[in-house]
Amino acid sequence: MSEPKKVQGDLVLSHVTKSFGDFTAVDDLSLTIPKGSFFALLGPSGCGKTTTLRMIAGLEEPTSGTISIGSTDITDTKPYERPVNTVFQNYALFPHLTIFENVAFGLRRRGIKNVDAEVERVLNLVELSHLKSRKPGQLSGGQQQRIALARAVVNKPALLLLDEPLGALDLKLRRQMQIELKWIQTEVGITFVHVTHDQEEAMTMADTVAVMNNGRIEQMGSPAELYENPRTVFVANFLGQSNFIDGSIEGTDGDNVIANLHGVRIVFPKTRNNANGKAVKVGIRPEKFRLHDAGSSAAGNVLTGGIITDISFFGVSTQYMVEMPWKQELMVFEQNDGGAPDLAKGDAVTLSWEPQFTFALDGTDPSQAK
Repeated sequence: MSEPKKVQGDLVLSHVTKSFGDFTAVDDLSLTIPKGSFFALLGPSGCGKTTTLRMIAGLEEPTSGTISIGSTDITDTKPYERPVNTVFQNYALFPHLTIFENVAFGLRRRGIKNVDAEVERVLNLVELSHLKSRKPGQLSGGQQQRIALARAVVNKPALLLLDEPLGALDLKLRRQMQIELKWIQTEVGITFVHVTHDQEEAMTMADTVAVMNNGRIEQMGSPAELYENPRTVFVANFLGQSNFIDGSIEGTDGDNVIANLHGVRIVFPKTRNNANGKAVKVGIRPEKFRLHDAGSSAAGNVLTGGIITDISFFGVSTQYMVEMPWKQELMVFEQNDGGAPDLAKGDAVTLSWEPQFTFALDGTDPSQAK
C-alpha cells in the first residue's frame, strides 16, 4: 500500500457538486480552509456536511469540481493515499488490540519500525499513557474518543476530519472534550475539519464556522460574527434563539438605520442591516433584552406595553415570555444575578436593548419565513 503523499497547505474545494440521482447533496461548493485552522461545517441532517467530509476523505467521488491541498489536486486520489485521517463518532478502535497497539497501528502499517517514542508522545498528549496496556473495552467513552484522536494524530496528517466525534458522549463529558479537542488542535497544529449539527460544539472549538443548508454554505465566519450578525433567519435560528419583529425602514441617521416596529421607532447600525429593501425582520437575541417595570425609564431602543405570559427558571437564567400589544410573544433571558426586577406572570413590562445588539434581515424574501 502506497504512503500518503507529504502535501501541505490550505484545503481548497472548488465548485464541488455531489448528486445522487436527482438529489443534489452538495451544490457548487467553493471553500478555502486555511492550513492549521480549526474549521467547522455546521448544519441540520441532510444539509450536505457529511457528504462534503466524505469527499474530502475520498470516500465519495465528486460529481464535478476539484479538491486540493496546497498545490496538490487530490480529487481522484485513493483514500489511503491522501494525507487525511478521520475520527468517527463510533471511534472504530480494534477491540482485540491494546491501546498502545491501536495507536501504533497506522505507523506499523506504513512500515515504521521504531514506533515507541511517537506513540508515547501522543498518549501523553491525550493524557492516557497510563492505560496503554488496556483494551478499548476497559475504557470509558471519553477515553476511547481520546485514543481514536491519538491514533489519527500520530500519523501527522495534513488534515484531520472529525465526523460528529462527540455525539456519543454525555453532556458534561462532551463539554470537557470540546475544550480538550481545541487544545490538542492548537498543540499539534494540524488542520481540523469538524462536522457537527451541535451549535455549541462548533462555536466552542472552531476558528471559522460554515453554516450549511440544502447543500450550500448559507454563511461563513467566526462564531461571534455569525451569532451577532447573522444574514438569514436560518443562520440566526440555527445558532441560538432569536426574536424577529416585522418592521419597515424609514431612513438613516448618520451611521444608523431608523426603522418602524408597529408604530415604534428604533435605530441600529447600518453595518447590521442585511435587508435589501424597506421591509425588514428586526432580530434581537433573548439575552440582549432588558426587562423593566412598566412606567420606569429605559435607555436605548424601547418597546412598551408588554405583559408577561410565562416564566421558566433555568438556573443561571430565567426565561420570560412577553406578549406585546400587536399580539406577538417575545422571549427574554435574564441572568439570575439579582439585577432583574422581581416580576410575576401578568405583570406589565417595558423592554429595552442597545441599538448595536440589533440585526435586520430581509422582510420580503419568502425563504425568510418564520
